[in-house]
Amino acid sequence: MTTPFAITTINVNGIRASVKQRNENNPGMLPWLADHAPDVVLMQEIRASEAITRKALAPALDDGWFLTMTESDVKGRSGVGVLTRAEPSAVRIGFGSDEFDTSGRYLEADVDLGGSTVTVASLYLPSGAALTDDPKDVEKYEEKVRFLNEFGPYLDKLVGADGQVVVAGDWNIAHTERDIKNWKGNRKNSGFLPHEREWVGARITSGWADVARIHHGDVDGPYAWWSWRGKAFDNDSGWRIDYHLATPALAARLQSTHVHRADAYDRRWSDHAPVTATFL
Repeated sequence: MTTPFAITTINVNGIRASVKQRNENNPGMLPWLADHAPDVVLMQEIRASEAITRKALAPALDDGWFLTMTESDVKGRSGVGVLTRAEPSAVRIGFGSDEFDTSGRYLEADVDLGGSTVTVASLYLPSGAALTDDPKDVEKYEEKVRFLNEFGPYLDKLVGADGQVVVAGDWNIAHTERDIKNWKGNRKNSGFLPHEREWVGARITSGWADVARIHHGDVDGPYAWWSWRGKAFDNDSGWRIDYHLATPALAARLQSTHVHRADAYDRRWSDHAPVTATFL
């Protein structure tokens, strides 16, 4: 007998900031976690050591959550983690990259979910930059290209094994015009560049299923990231860069996906909203 299970991805934008009570209407991440209680939470941009993260998440860990994470080799940067209700049977850091396996961008865990072993992976893909004459932009652009060139074949091999796997997180790429509100104004910006979008398309062609797009169909969004600036959140002028890609064996079990969009700007505890996929 199988039972439903929920996998949430959320870029916490700094774990210490996300758990902090921001105002009387916004108690932060921990009450959200207690109220919604998914089976797995895939976190990105933790930006803290494991010791600091454990302290920030102490109420959840005391309540029985298991934390697995990897830090960035650059202090205060990146960092991904997995919160699970059941202790993982195996954990793997990175994807075999000499450059990126110590950068806190990818982590896999095998977890018993719905009566079978499911591999859940948290991803924080480099944000990159548009290619300009600025050396810093060139460096960020080339870093993202290198990551895509290494990570793409790894994903193709993973989906080819036909296991039950979901890779979710902040992909920092909006795949189609449906995935970004102001797509015309962002055609030359990182996250919506032609080669980036083609890269995501190639992963789907190789067999990965974008489960939110399958569930919601050919509609705008639903977006899960909005700039803190201006009226982006109020106008729902966002990006869909937080999503789950699942292997066919797991995608066949999809029940629904949902963006937990805050009901007001001042109730946000990250510039990203949690996105949950439920499987049976």
